[in-house]
Amino acid sequence: MTVYVKNLTVNGGETFSEDITLFSADGTGVVDLTGFSAQSQIRKTAAHYQFADFTVGISSAAGGVVNVSVASTINEKWRPGRYKWDLILTRPSGFKFVAVEGQVLVRTGITTHTFLYGYGDPGGQN
Repeated sequence: MTVYVKNLTVNGGETFSEDITLFSADGTGVVDLTGFSAQSQIRKTAAHYQFADFTVGISSAAGGVVNVSVASTINEKWRPGRYKWDLILTRPSGFKFVAVEGQVLVRTGITTHTFLYGYGDPGGQN
């Protein structure tokens, strides 16, 4: 199976979810993921000791669809910038391999407060 490159964009503080369809190396069909399991992580660099797990689910084994997601309560703590990620599949035999890899752009919003100056000031100084 070919290693696919898929770059992702995660908006900090928003739930992220993406379906990825895995096609056969010759492009004639999808990969049957029956019996497979999957895991995925994001790191600043491949060798970096800190990481976060993406939640991974096989949405359609026969259709070759894998879903990667992360809750807003997790990614709101991530610093903006570029990261690396991969998706590891495990065959029913136990053999593990990288199926997808790429970069993740983590973005944070400019407007992070819902008050206007003089109105609803969090310091109580209306």
